[in-house]
Amino acid sequence: MSSQHKSRATESFYGRRKGQQLRGRKQRVMDELLPKLRFDLSAPLRGELSDAFPAAAEKVHLEIGFGGGEHLAHQARSHPDINFIGVEPFINGMAKILGVIEDEGLSNIRLYDDDATQLLDWLPEQCVDQIDLLYPDPWPKKRHWKRRFVSQNNLQRFWRVLKPGGRFRFASDIDTYVNWILQHIHAHGKFTWTAESAADWTQAWDGWLRTRYEAKAIREGRPPCYLVFEKQ
Repeated sequence: MSSQHKSRATESFYGRRKGQQLRGRKQRVMDELLPKLRFDLSAPLRGELSDAFPAAAEKVHLEIGFGGGEHLAHQARSHPDINFIGVEPFINGMAKILGVIEDEGLSNIRLYDDDATQLLDWLPEQCVDQIDLLYPDPWPKKRHWKRRFVSQNNLQRFWRVLKPGGRFRFASDIDTYVNWILQHIHAHGKFTWTAESAADWTQAWDGWLRTRYEAKAIREGRPPCYLVFEKQ
């Protein structure tokens, strides 16, 4: 990691950056591949966002906090006609997705390995079709709720970068966080919850890949909730 990344100020990132020490191939892809795929926020974006990818695509999806990258890689494989941006500050998760990208030759993924708010502020207006925030850290203790990523400031960031009619998708197995986001969406006032029946938030989305975390939550009796909000 560069000294810039180590010393950066952050608004919304409170999670881990490091886990097990990287060695061998994992360190190599971090050193060699990540610089080629990472967005450089030190200069304005040149041209359209699609120009930042090897192949142009009509749609760009952004996943914030992709963890081990299972969902992001699955989406990129399943939708080669969509370009994807993945944000994950945890370096072990970043090293994992880089290995998959290298092995499978996935060319429709670009990455950012720091605070997502920095990327959201750098992106131009109305450039993203969908934002996924899947199983974010719920910060269950009430005194830590202010650390939750969903806030009025970040909802406004989402609204700014989403195209008209763009969607924000949220998944969680923590009921207090689900209630939290519904309250914040209502207070923000510029997103519409698309659900028409209970099945719309209790059943997974089409093409959904169940991750190990979600399978564990279900085994432990915490049913997932899937919410979709559309930009007004």
